[in-house]
Amino acid sequence: MQDFIYSDQLCFRNININVPVNYEQITDGSLTIYAREVVHKSNRDKNLPWLVYLQGGPGFAAPRPDANSGWLKTALKYYRVLLLDQRGTGASSAITHQTLAGKSAEQQAEYLTHFRADNIVRDAEQLRQHLGIKQWALLGQSFGGFCALHYLSFYPQSLSRVFITGGIPSITATADEVYQATYKRVADKNKAFFKRFAGVQQQCNAIAEYLSNNQTYLPNGQLFTVEQFQTWGIGLGGTGGDLAMYYALEDAFVDIEGQQQLSYNFLNTMLNQQSYQTNPIYAILHEAIYCQQQASEWAAERVRSQYPQYQYQTGKDVSFTGEMVYPWMFDQMTCLQPLREAAHLLAQKKDWPQLYCPQQLANNSVPVAAAVYVEDMYVEYQYSCETLALLANAKSWQTNQYEHNGLRIDGEYILEQLIALADTL
Repeated sequence: MQDFIYSDQLCFRNININVPVNYEQITDGSLTIYAREVVHKSNRDKNLPWLVYLQGGPGFAAPRPDANSGWLKTALKYYRVLLLDQRGTGASSAITHQTLAGKSAEQQAEYLTHFRADNIVRDAEQLRQHLGIKQWALLGQSFGGFCALHYLSFYPQSLSRVFITGGIPSITATADEVYQATYKRVADKNKAFFKRFAGVQQQCNAIAEYLSNNQTYLPNGQLFTVEQFQTWGIGLGGTGGDLAMYYALEDAFVDIEGQQQLSYNFLNTMLNQQSYQTNPIYAILHEAIYCQQQASEWAAERVRSQYPQYQYQTGKDVSFTGEMVYPWMFDQMTCLQPLREAAHLLAQKKDWPQLYCPQQLANNSVPVAAAVYVEDMYVEYQYSCETLALLANAKSWQTNQYEHNGLRIDGEYILEQLIALADTL
């Protein structure tokens, strides 16, 4: 194992192991799984328990900390922290349109079926055994909480306690049911956004009207459409997201010889918001994280048709969508286009395995402490409550003080609250 790297008050150590792509058919190839051990300098030689951070997503690497701050500052008081790049992200055999380019659509689709929560947890188990750790704790943010519930369902003996922030999913709801709920949350966020900032509805309408009447290209050469503009609403689900959008709208237009055009600054902001371009797992497997023995069949697109406010019409108010993925993204977005056929194949896949075991969760003995955000735009509050009612040995802190990104905004405080809550179990 590599020696520690020192940075300010922290010590880092890189860990790499090889795991099967397919745990059922280990001859199908292997992946490199990367994780970073982090410990406070003052605790380097102490025999502290371990905590694994499970990143939100799906499809994003673990954070790269550069200071002893936020939730990590709290965690390092009590634990050695393992920042896991989930398979297909960061330094763990990353999936991009480039790395999949040599595969056919069928091969891409089959390969991608192995990058859900079940195999992320299997990889974590391989790491635990590799490091000789009997048990460790988990901190799951958003999709990381989904992974934590899978861990509790199938490998509870490996866990000492579990902390979850904004990530208690329904263990039975279909993708259709999830989007029925979240579209309503997004509508509430739209209403609050346009009410808070005077003139913003008119500015957004002007942008949508401009895009409808003018071919406009992002800095990467991609045609920018009203549908893409509407997906910017994903930012409304986080603290400060609405303010950032308001500021970006201030210079959306630039005057060129008396003619209004969308500014390069604004178009560059729009491109930078399209994380699907660099993290395609987020798009291609987003609906699959809800699937158990059924196909998604582009649930968000179908459910959207039931909400006329999201169907833009010239002369009408434009509304933003949220954390939804649509089939047209694979037609319009440059880095998703090579994955179009694979995305359609995965949307039709029906035999996704079960992700949760209700009986095991009902008999759970691992202490679980969860922060549940009452107005969460991404993970429906009511579904979280239903799951918590089933989950044994769990306590929740339910609050409207934070949005979905609470752990990033005030992680030091939130994790302290959850550790204290778990201590009461």
